[in-house]
Amino acid sequence: MSGLVLKLAPKERVLINGAVIENGDRRSRLAIMTPDAKILRLRDAIHPEDVKTPVRRTLFAVQLVLSGDKDVEKSHLSLLRQIEELSQVFTDSDSRQLLADASQAVIEKQHYRTLKALRALLPREERLLAVRPN
Repeated sequence: MSGLVLKLAPKERVLINGAVIENGDRRSRLAIMTPDAKILRLRDAIHPEDVKTPVRRTLFAVQLVLSGDKDVEKSHLSLLRQIEELSQVFTDSDSRQLLADASQAVIEKQHYRTLKALRALLPREERLLAVRPN
């Protein structure tokens, strides 16, 4: 994860290699210099009870990689499969681009980029699930 820059709000928490760290009273920037550090901003975290949809399941799997709870190498193929399954539902060009970005980020082991691309699908998924056939 070298080159990762975290911009933290006051009192924001981040999980770094298993330790929860809380920012002080002012905004700050942290440059992460250690490659392969396990980092997850807790504001990005999804609670296990909220993992009820396909996109959220995939996001949760990425989150487990970022937190260090799942091995990157062992999760690689599974994440790519989950993203491929999402591409069977999200067929519009914007969603396809987000899924292509997420897949490429997994291949490059850039899991924050994967998280960002998949999070952009959440509003679309909510709209799809809100439409119920009669």
